[in-house]
Amino acid sequence: MPRDNITDVLSAPARLYHPGGSALPNDSILSRDDAQALIERIKQFSRADAVEVQIFGGYATNVRFADNQMSTAGGVGDFQVGVQSYFGAKHAVVTTNELTDEALRRAVEKSETLARLAPDDPESMPQLPPQQYQPVEAYFPSVADMSAEARARIALTALEPCRSAGDLTAAGFLQNNAFFTAFGSSTGLFAYHRGTSSNYTVTVRTTDGTGSGWAGAEHNDAGQVDFAAVSRRAIEKARASQKPVAIEPGRYTVIMEPQAVGDLCQLIGFYADARATDEGRSPFVKQGGGTKVGEKIVDERINLYADPFDPMVRAQPFDGDGLPLGRQEFVRNGVLETLYYSRFWAKKKGVQPTGAPTSFLMRGGSASVEDMIKSTPRGILVTRLWYLREVDPRTILYTGLTRDGTFLIENGKVSRAVKNFRFNDSPLFMLNNLETLGRPERLAGTEAGGAVVVPAIKVRDFNFTSLSDAI
Repeated sequence: MPRDNITDVLSAPARLYHPGGSALPNDSILSRDDAQALIERIKQFSRADAVEVQIFGGYATNVRFADNQMSTAGGVGDFQVGVQSYFGAKHAVVTTNELTDEALRRAVEKSETLARLAPDDPESMPQLPPQQYQPVEAYFPSVADMSAEARARIALTALEPCRSAGDLTAAGFLQNNAFFTAFGSSTGLFAYHRGTSSNYTVTVRTTDGTGSGWAGAEHNDAGQVDFAAVSRRAIEKARASQKPVAIEPGRYTVIMEPQAVGDLCQLIGFYADARATDEGRSPFVKQGGGTKVGEKIVDERINLYADPFDPMVRAQPFDGDGLPLGRQEFVRNGVLETLYYSRFWAKKKGVQPTGAPTSFLMRGGSASVEDMIKSTPRGILVTRLWYLREVDPRTILYTGLTRDGTFLIENGKVSRAVKNFRFNDSPLFMLNNLETLGRPERLAGTEAGGAVVVPAIKVRDFNFTSLSDAI
């Protein structure tokens, strides 16, 4: 395929289908009224004691490039209906992507047949009555209406300079998602949310095989993403990381860029599950019984929370049961403030349910990465982490590797690239050794997924255990 032929890789659009059967444009998402009408239509087929219906629709457009040329482009449509039927404490789910009356009736009947055969669920909860939801404005035409040509031109912000350089090779992926979710039940509850996201990641490698740089960004609004700047950062990292030298593993002062911070610190939110803590399966169990809620667990400058309404995340404001989600303060000024409760566990403990978070945020400071580097006599700058794996859930101890740009800092300057490290450390240990907080940024994604906003940080005594020859 010719390197400069953009139009050859721009695929024909796919199509979604309206519940009534008519074709919709490839960027269409069911409106609130159409989604509610579809759910009401499905509920009419039900003969169960209770029924819940969840529908999802979306269209993802993309462009992918590798080896300095466009490789694929196109779009993928998806539409799914899930029907969960209840007979007392028995329930079962059936999903379908066919929207004819016959197919929907068949899905409802099959879910009822399976539900009658299912054992009683000891944790089955009654359906929620209708709820009030604060809407989240998360749908942006800048993403949903972005043309194939515009996507290709974004890819060229990495491809053109790498081709011109002659000693750089770029690979990357731009994906724009437009989607909606809706939930309804036989109690009359109805929830609806639609949103968009634009995600762009680039890896640039030097042709001598010694340098690798990565950069990425994501936002609900493509107008808030500086795609060219992402490409430039990846190129700069690749150049700077060439011919890395080996230095001894050990405990170092480390400056972590936001992407590295997110992978580790987001884990605190996942472990903040009230049930796991009450059952002794989390780091927030107090020795001798009880939880650490109300106790200082990290540096007092640390504030960790979930908030679907924050303009940097704009996440879905309800969970899979239709329970409204609000702001949840996990850590406030270094103190463990709260844990999250499912409906079942909240009932068991006599408290209000919170639902599981759909976002993770950390408040930051005003320092830039450059400021942190200038204040560091000797340390390590880390671009990102990968291949994280749990070592000890009682302390959130994890192992993993640095990747795509690891640098030695000497006398307030980046002096050279160093070989990558394996680390063994915990975000709890790390945030107790905090020196400086940077400005929060929306991440391009983490291994755990979800909408994440965190700052760069500078910490003491981060534990690098061994070297890795991989770039």
